[in-house]
Amino acid sequence: MTTQAPQFPGAPVVRREARDKVTGTARYAADRAPAGCLYAWTVPATIAAGRVTAVRAVDALAVPGVHCVLTHDNAPRLQEPDDPILAVLQDDRVPHHGMPVALVIADSPEAARTGAGELHIEYERDPHDVTLTEDHPGLYTPEEANGGFPAVRSRGDVERALAGSPVQVDATYRMDALHNHPMEPHAATAVWAEGHLTVHDSSQGSDKVRGSLAQAFGLDPERITVVSEHVGGGFGSKGTTRPQGVLAAMAAQYTGHPVKLAFPRAQLAEVVGHRAPTIQRVRLGADLDGVLTAVSHEVVTQTSTVKEFVEQAAVPARVMYASPNSRTGHRVVALDVPSPSWMRAPGEASGMYALESAMDELASALGLDPVELRLRNEPATEPDSGRPFSSRGLAACLRDGAARFGWHDRDPRPAARQEGRWLIGTGVASATYPVLVSRSTASAHAAPDGSLTIRVNATDIGTGARTVLAQIAADALGTDPAAVHVGIGSTELPTAPLAGGSSGTASWGWAVHKAAADLAARLAAHSGPLPAEGITTTADTEQETAEESPYARHAFGAHFAETAVDAVTGEVRVRRLLGVYAAGRILNARTARSQFTGGMVMGIGMALTEGCGIDPVFGDFTAKDLASYHVPVCADTADIQAHWIEEDDRHLNPMGSKGIGEIGIVGTAAAIGNAVRHATGARLRELPLTPDTVLPYLL
Repeated sequence: MTTQAPQFPGAPVVRREARDKVTGTARYAADRAPAGCLYAWTVPATIAAGRVTAVRAVDALAVPGVHCVLTHDNAPRLQEPDDPILAVLQDDRVPHHGMPVALVIADSPEAARTGAGELHIEYERDPHDVTLTEDHPGLYTPEEANGGFPAVRSRGDVERALAGSPVQVDATYRMDALHNHPMEPHAATAVWAEGHLTVHDSSQGSDKVRGSLAQAFGLDPERITVVSEHVGGGFGSKGTTRPQGVLAAMAAQYTGHPVKLAFPRAQLAEVVGHRAPTIQRVRLGADLDGVLTAVSHEVVTQTSTVKEFVEQAAVPARVMYASPNSRTGHRVVALDVPSPSWMRAPGEASGMYALESAMDELASALGLDPVELRLRNEPATEPDSGRPFSSRGLAACLRDGAARFGWHDRDPRPAARQEGRWLIGTGVASATYPVLVSRSTASAHAAPDGSLTIRVNATDIGTGARTVLAQIAADALGTDPAAVHVGIGSTELPTAPLAGGSSGTASWGWAVHKAAADLAARLAAHSGPLPAEGITTTADTEQETAEESPYARHAFGAHFAETAVDAVTGEVRVRRLLGVYAAGRILNARTARSQFTGGMVMGIGMALTEGCGIDPVFGDFTAKDLASYHVPVCADTADIQAHWIEEDDRHLNPMGSKGIGEIGIVGTAAAIGNAVRHATGARLRELPLTPDTVLPYLL
């Protein structure tokens, strides 16, 4: 009989909640069924701008099982929330199509839905504007883009450098709105008991939700418990507090019963955020050797009239390539549309599509290999800040990926390879994502029976957080991860930041490592049996995370794609997709590969299937469900491989890790678009590359 060796970070440990999920024993927000629970159904506005003048509820209240209807006339009053989108049912204003204007509460979800269909709502319509254009008269330059980045950054004299460059690219790239569409819709179950509010919420961070609810309801946070134990995906849409928790709590307060609310799929696009459409103009100047002399990246995007959110799409151009002259900027217009928000690598995913497509165009203009062009423009320090990189593995990713993919065996001529009716092409693109980390707390406990417990209010949105945190703790304690119990997903646990920005493991793991290392030292110094209460240590990384690093800290990657384009129909298929990443120390090879490949699948959707316009007449999104908003399926993902290089970066955290959840998507769409250009000889500059958009270039 052999004894299993401890599985420290890096080992491909199976996710510990996997069996619970596939057997249905994992409980999500809408799975809670407290005694006496009622069900709520939201009624969305059917106009794009104006106000509600009347809600006639007689027919709805006559539906068997319907208890009541909440509107702005009778809903509980909220204090000013920390996010304006949470001020639901507080006044008669309609700022966009789909805004909740009523809530029907009943004994069953079927009765609530039927009652909602019997409501008669009257409106006073205002003229609306939902169309983004690059010359919209309402465009303005904001102070900041998302993430606190300055909206505009300049170095040198871009216009002069461009005018003097012997080789230039000037191209504009367009993307429609994109939607997060997690498998689990946004849902909440709320219970009031003796002045204490408990909410089971589908969220990427229950501490954030508790803070929002406390402000909205004027409560001490200690009187609120928020639980997000299992979350079926978020992709940014659950990173900030969304209306379902507020609405459920309002309904529970009004009725005196627990209330469960789950947004139907068709309503998600207009209430939980989306990636705003962008129009991006990229201008590059280079000398005859392919060395960049100027980089200009100008972004036009939209926000809502409810609040300002500016997708930071030009920011990656401040990181990627050396150039003495640079200008990156954002302009935005407030339209009568739902509020955009975080979605799958916000900024990087959209911005790198434009930048990496332009780099491919520059390589074509120079007659230079696209991999070589990128290598020739490697910066010694971060171009925008001048700070040294803590590590920069982009060149290694490009070289390793080229070797694995067989890149240098390709015929570089466009439209040179055909197999029957299929035009075959290959493309490459770089990727980057910042290393983000936030303050976290955690505790570690050793019991007299030998059990070890880690407690931290992390959220597992499908990434395997429980497993990797157990590995981090086991590493510090010198034990097997199987011996470590991990408690996450409740505000009753030590406070922790949300799962977002690829920062979760770095933030939570730092606190877990610190608490576990302290516990290991305490145990080593202890003699005899443990006391009945065991030994507990706590950790807070406030001091460590508050210190500004002198280094520019980023993960990098390289994506290689082979596509086949049907010369008859215009269909694009991804035959091969390879990603190679430099993301610090990989803490779990199995879950890391899953995240990398998952990101690449999202990139396939961004490139080929996902996109959603707004109807200019009615002001609503045209694709409201997964029948019309197409995400990739298994048939779209034939051969996807993810690899990484060994990277020892001492300037990160005790684990030496970088975030990996989003970098897989960043360069994928550009690599696919570049491969389509190589296959067909046609440069398409608007996503997604659906057959109807590709076919005209093949005729």
